Amino acid sequence: MKELHLTIVTPEQTMFDGPVTQVTLPGEAGRFQVLPRHAALISSLVAGDMRYTAGGELRSLRLKGGFVEVNDNNVLVCAEL
Repeated sequence: MKELHLTIVTPEQTMFDGPVTQVTLPGEAGRFQVLPRHAALISSLVAGDMRYTAGGELRSLRLKGGFVEVNDNNVLVCAEL
């Protein structure tokens, strides 16, 4: 299965940097999921839970807001926790 590379950064630190199989994010227009080969996009994020699967384990982070960029199976989340 193809994977995504997820990087989660906050103003203080890098929270995660590694391969994942999916990411679910709280967007302005509602929750959305990013899977491998997703179309390129940039979106703002609102307060809510971000979920991602890494190493077969579902993980989550509570976001206060931020931005996401998806491009060529790379997902960069810049967020406040």
